[in-house]
Amino acid sequence: MRKTIITILLLLSTGLFASAQIETVYFEARGSAELNGKKLSMNGEFLNLHVKGHIGQHFSFRLRQRFTKPIYDPKNPLNATDILSLTWHINPKWSIQGGKLPIMLGGYEWDDAPIDVYYWNGFCNQVPQVYAIGGSIMYNPAPDQQFILQCTSSIFHDGNPNVYCLNLYWAGHIASWWNTLWSINWMDDPYHHQMGYLCLGNRFEVGPAALELDFMYRRSLIQKKAGFDGSICARLEVKLGSKFKIFAKGGADYNDAVNVDPNGVAYDLTLTPGERYFFGGGGLEFFPLANNDIRLHAVAYTESETNLFRASLGLTFVLPIIR
Repeated sequence: MRKTIITILLLLSTGLFASAQIETVYFEARGSAELNGKKLSMNGEFLNLHVKGHIGQHFSFRLRQRFTKPIYDPKNPLNATDILSLTWHINPKWSIQGGKLPIMLGGYEWDDAPIDVYYWNGFCNQVPQVYAIGGSIMYNPAPDQQFILQCTSSIFHDGNPNVYCLNLYWAGHIASWWNTLWSINWMDDPYHHQMGYLCLGNRFEVGPAALELDFMYRRSLIQKKAGFDGSICARLEVKLGSKFKIFAKGGADYNDAVNVDPNGVAYDLTLTPGERYFFGGGGLEFFPLANNDIRLHAVAYTESETNLFRASLGLTFVLPIIR
């Protein structure tokens, strides 16, 4: 790992990227002491490299590389690369993007970078792939309003050929206090069970308080009679001045037992048919520099699958190279 980091830094400093205008380069890391039931462990959870910049006037690029994951996996050759994208800004309203991209599902929990999340809902815990090779067409009709049409490998790709998804995504706002991350998604899996997703992510902001409320409904497109299959997640945060934030987060996932095909295979591969999953907890974040460069957290939560009490005490920090 150390040799890889040194090599990348040398490349950045020797002018091999002379044709590109690199605007931002930084590392970020998170480590925690975790209590899982009666087991206590010290973990280095994340070490990420971010690179952002431009090539000429109309192209931008972005890289987010993890050093806490194996770089290569036969099912995912770019296993440790979350994002490696090139964007062509045709004009102020239209852009085309390609590379390895976040799969555009609506919802604020899904949208958050993994380094900023301490525990997930049942759906997110079971998804095999969050970032995938593909392309997007982006339209910005107004400031802070964006529509994205995206085609990538499916969240269920996992090395299987011809498994794709098509996503229509809206990031915007309905009012100054109501922001949205909504999507309609068509999702394929290795069994060719086409699934339709409706994902409604909402963030309501009033003064120092913000409530994120995500709802996802999943439905097989080939199932004649379907039971309910969906997830809900709520996160309430309150800023206490410029350096402290408290939050509570919880939710539920449910997949009706009838949601199986005639061969007994689940239409939804993220939740076992008949499963009910509940989770909840909260915590405190402290930003000693009143920005995101250094963050300390204390978090506790539990979930219904194991009913174990879990707690985390840790540090997240940013090491800027070019800012």
